[in-house]
Amino acid sequence: MSIKGIFPIDKWNFRRESILAGLPEGDLKGLMAHRLEQVYDKGEIIFREGGFPQGIFFIVEGKIKKFKVDPGGREQIIYVANTGELMGYHAVLSEERYPDSAAALEKSRVAFIPKEDFLDILDRSPVLSRRLLKTLSHEFGVLANAVSLFAQKPARQRLALQLIVLREKYKVDFSPGMPVTITLSRDDLASLVGATRESVVRMLTELKEEGILETKGRKIIVHDVNKLIRIADFH
Repeated sequence: MSIKGIFPIDKWNFRRESILAGLPEGDLKGLMAHRLEQVYDKGEIIFREGGFPQGIFFIVEGKIKKFKVDPGGREQIIYVANTGELMGYHAVLSEERYPDSAAALEKSRVAFIPKEDFLDILDRSPVLSRRLLKTLSHEFGVLANAVSLFAQKPARQRLALQLIVLREKYKVDFSPGMPVTITLSRDDLASLVGATRESVVRMLTELKEEGILETKGRKIIVHDVNKLIRIADFH
C-alpha cells in the first residue's frame, strides 16, 4: 500500500524525484558532457570523509550509504541514497572537504561529473539553481528531524521508522498490497538505527513474531507497514 496521507514520509526521506529529471536538454547535456560512469560492488568506497571534492556523483542505478566513522572506528550511517540522487555537491558548493563517506550498499552504477561542469551549468541554469536550493532546504529539514529522532526516541521506534523509509526506497514495480523486500545487512541496519546489532536482531525477531515482517538471510520483507507506522508513532 501507499503510505501517502497516513505517514509524513517527506519529513524523514529526501524527495524521490531526481534533481535532474526534466532539466532543460541543453543544461543536462552540458552537465553530462564529460561524465565518467563506474560500477561499484557492494561495500566499495565512492568517496571518503576528509577528501577534496573533484566533482559530484549521480546514482544511475543502485543504492549508496553515506556514513561517518567515530574515533573508535564505529560506523554511523547518516542516509541511504537511491537511484537518481546526487551526492557530493555540498562539499563542492562550500569549497570544503567531504563531510562524510559514501559506499555502495549493493552493486551500483554511478556517474562522476567534474566540478567545473557542475559549477558552469549551475551558473547558467536557473532551473538547476532553484531545484538545488529547494533540495538543500529539504535535506536540512530531514537531517534536523533525524537528530531529534536519535536524541528523543527509543530504539524500537527508530527501527520502525527506518524500516518505513527503507521500504519506500526499495519499492520496485510496486502495486497496492504488495510486500516490499529490503536487502540490507544487520550491521548496516544497526548503524542506520543507532543500536547494537544484537538489539536490532532481537527487535526484528519481535516484529516477525507480530506478523509485521519476515526475514530471509539479509532480506527483510515488510508485510504490514500500518503496524510499523503505529510503532513509529509519528504524526
